[in-house]
Amino acid sequence: MIALVDYGAGNLTSVRKALAALGARFWTPATAAELEAATAVIVPGVGHFSATAALDDTWRAAILEAIERSVPLLGICVGLQWLFEGSTEAPGVAGLGVMRGICRRLPDRSSGAEGQTIKVPHVGWNSLALPRVTRLLAGVPEGAQVYFTHSYAAPLVSATAARTTYGTTFSAAVEDGLIAGVQFHPEKSGDVGLRILRNWVRDYAD
Repeated sequence: MIALVDYGAGNLTSVRKALAALGARFWTPATAAELEAATAVIVPGVGHFSATAALDDTWRAAILEAIERSVPLLGICVGLQWLFEGSTEAPGVAGLGVMRGICRRLPDRSSGAEGQTIKVPHVGWNSLALPRVTRLLAGVPEGAQVYFTHSYAAPLVSATAARTTYGTTFSAAVEDGLIAGVQFHPEKSGDVGLRILRNWVRDYAD
């Protein structure tokens, strides 16, 4: 059963609705110790990276132990950023560190293709560039549109499964073995988002 982690910053309602629409079995653990029963873990998140400080040493240890037991982990939005070492949004708050690199603020006032001002936060639909084939994004076409809402983003790394450009190019999705994350909100990204969640539930969480 999927453990949907609630640390006070996740968009849990929409994620729950999407998982229910897929017929996935999930629950929200009250304590980190309950992760021992999880067959997969989702860490969602919206807002400021500092909220991830609520995932204290007990939660971090439980999630890392789950990874050691080959339990799949999916981060969504701030949950993806938390997979990295940290973010300049909250320099004193460490990420989980299973991905190398620091998340940084998207640049303001970058000139777009037609000279338009690019505003931060990045809110709305944007396309995915797919540098490699992954299980998470199986069946998702090059240029597929998904929904973003964020001001900070993860760097491009060897685990980058999809990238998006908005002022700068960043990791829109990462996948390394059983660890995956998406910067966009699949639960708000229509059929493409549901396909990605379905891929993850089918391949990792069943």
